[in-house]
Amino acid sequence: MSAPITPRLPGIRFVHSPGPTHVPDEVMHAMQRPMTDLADPRVAALILACESGMQKLLNSPKSDVFFYASNGHGVWEAACANLGSDQHSLLIAGSGHFSDQWAIQTEGIGLSVIRTPHVEGQRIDVNAIELALRADVQHRIAAVMVVHTDTASGITSDLKAIREAIDRTGHPALYVVDVVASLAAAPFDMDALGADVCLGSSQKGLMMPPGLGFVAVNAKAFAWSQKHAKPRFYWSWQERQTDNQSAKFCGTPPLAHLAGLEVSLRLLEEEGLEAVFARHQRLGGAVRAAVSCWASSGVLKLHCQDPSGYSSSVTAIEVGQGFDPELLRITAREKFQVAMAGGLGPLAGRVFRIGHLGDMNEPMILGALAGIEAAMTVEKIPYGPNGMASAIAYLAKHTPSIQSH
Repeated sequence: MSAPITPRLPGIRFVHSPGPTHVPDEVMHAMQRPMTDLADPRVAALILACESGMQKLLNSPKSDVFFYASNGHGVWEAACANLGSDQHSLLIAGSGHFSDQWAIQTEGIGLSVIRTPHVEGQRIDVNAIELALRADVQHRIAAVMVVHTDTASGITSDLKAIREAIDRTGHPALYVVDVVASLAAAPFDMDALGADVCLGSSQKGLMMPPGLGFVAVNAKAFAWSQKHAKPRFYWSWQERQTDNQSAKFCGTPPLAHLAGLEVSLRLLEEEGLEAVFARHQRLGGAVRAAVSCWASSGVLKLHCQDPSGYSSSVTAIEVGQGFDPELLRITAREKFQVAMAGGLGPLAGRVFRIGHLGDMNEPMILGALAGIEAAMTVEKIPYGPNGMASAIAYLAKHTPSIQSH
C-alpha cells in the first residue's frame, strides 16, 4: 500500500519508530560543525573521546571499540567476518525477524550457521542453546550470537541466563551480543555479563541519525579472530587496531557522526545511566498500561506473551483479523503526526510498533498514545476505554518526586 503524502502540517511530527529515533538538538548542532583536515589533532581527540566513551557506556575499559560507517546490518557482517572460519560454525539464537536476517546475511557471505528454534511471542530459548552446545562435542561452534532486544517483536531476552547456559556446558564458544535496540535503554554490562563481542548502531538509544555502527571486542575474541578468521579487509579488526586515524576507518572517518556521538555520550552521562534506564522502563510501562486497556475490546493485544520479556525500547501490538495496521499507521502519521513502525517478516500486516527509546519523555509518549487512539477511532478499530487515563496513572505512580532530585 502506497502512503499518500500530505502537505506539511504545523508543529512537529512525533517519531515513535524504534529507530530512527528523535535526535536531540545538541547532537544535531554538533554534527553541523565544519569539516576539518584529518591531520588536525582535534580529530584524534574526537576519535579517542568516542572510543573511551563507548568503553565507559559498555563498562568494558579494556575492550577495543571499532567504528564503521554502517548501519546495524554492517556490524553484523563485521562480527561474522572476524569470527567466521571454514572449520567452524556460528550459532545464531532464534529470537524473531532480526535473528533470522542475521543468519541469512551470514550464510550469504559463505559462513556456516546453526540456528536454534524460536517460538513467536517468547524470549530466546536458552535450553535450545545449551543443547546445541552440548551436542557440539568437537567444538566446531565458534560463537553464540544473540539479539538482546528483537525490534520486530519488542521482546528482550535474558542475557545472563544465556551466559550461564554457555558456562554450564564448558564449551569454549565466544559470546556475541547484538545491543542495537537495547543499548542506552536497558542495563548492559559487557564485562560483568562475560560478553566477548557486542555490536550496535547509532539510530536508537544513542540518539543519533543512522549511519554509525560499532563493535566492541575483548582480548579473547580478538585473539581468536587473529588465529582462525577467514581473510577480510574492510571489516578487519586487525587492520583497525591502530593509531593511524585513516586506518582505523579503512579510509576517511565519519566525522559528523563522531561529533554527534561525543555529545550523545555526554548527554547520557549527564542524565546518569540509572536514570536513563528508569526513564525507559517508565515510558514503556505507560505504553503497556494503555495497550492493556485497549485490549479489552478483543481486537488488540501485546505481542510479547512473557512479561519478563517486555522491552524498554519498543512495544509491538497485534491487531485482529479484518483490521489493517498499515492503514492505521498511515492515518496516525498523516492525520495526527504520530509516526510509528509496522510489522516485519512474519509479523508484517499483523502488528504495529510503538518506539519509546532514545531522546523521549512523558509528554511525547502521551501525545503518541493520544494520536494513535485518534487514528484508531478514524479507522474504526475497536479499542477498550481508559487507555490514556491508565498511562497517565502509571506515569504518576512511577515518576520520581521533585523532592527526590
